[in-house]
Amino acid sequence: MFRIVKKERLTPLIYRMEVEAPRVASSALPGQFLIVRTEEKGERVPLTISDYDADRGTVTIVIQAIGASTKDICAFEEGQEFADVVGPLGMPSDFVSMTDEQLSGRRYVFIAGGVGTAPVYPQVKWLHSKGAAVDVIIGAKNSELLIYKDEMSRYCDNLYVCTDDGSEGFHGMVTGLLENLVLEQGKKYDQAVAIGPMIMMKFATLTARKLGLPIIVSLNTLMVDGTGMCGACRVTVGGKTRFACVEGPEFDGYEVDFDEAMRRQAMYRPEEASAEPHVCRIDIRNN
Repeated sequence: MFRIVKKERLTPLIYRMEVEAPRVASSALPGQFLIVRTEEKGERVPLTISDYDADRGTVTIVIQAIGASTKDICAFEEGQEFADVVGPLGMPSDFVSMTDEQLSGRRYVFIAGGVGTAPVYPQVKWLHSKGAAVDVIIGAKNSELLIYKDEMSRYCDNLYVCTDDGSEGFHGMVTGLLENLVLEQGKKYDQAVAIGPMIMMKFATLTARKLGLPIIVSLNTLMVDGTGMCGACRVTVGGKTRFACVEGPEFDGYEVDFDEAMRRQAMYRPEEASAEPHVCRIDIRNN
């Protein structure tokens, strides 16, 4: 069983949990995710790994209570145990395969939106340890919904905050702040990474193209079963059908068909909100 050793509330709907999962913690890399099941017949819920500690044998997950299954996870308290924590799954971030010499001095800018800020954190920590220069933009609707500011500031060179309502930091969208940094403040970056709501990543990609800046996006919000078998994570990337669960979740933002991805994401909203348990109807015996 997988015991929750620490739980804290970050915003009214977002929780952070540190969970005992030694084998996952010893193998995890930035960009990967895991699957949580609250009970034996419970739904498989994919969650991006927000941190990991091989010495403690723990992984950290951040959950937003927006559907029946995520609300069930958020209801668990310290000392309780999940039935399953499986991982690490998916492909690590591309920079994991780069040498320290390649990363040293390389400049990254991360654009993090809402709960998508959590999976940015292990990437920033990794790049900082390799000598890369990292700036981070964190965006939210208002100051009460900002997360990971203190944690991120320990490892990034510059932390920029923006809110839609202007209650903290830059007044406006993350794309406006990115343009401000590059066009008005003269910042230069080798690579951008955007993680957050699909619509935010779409416009971050359009802005990055306008600035001539390569960008990677994470399609973790498309994932359902975490193995690609359900097909929910199908997305067109570079004119080809790709599966975010097994071939991602990170892809070149310029090649992603965001409009298709948003249509697919919207298909499952009624099921996400439903309190009825999910029943898998895939019969693998004849496949």
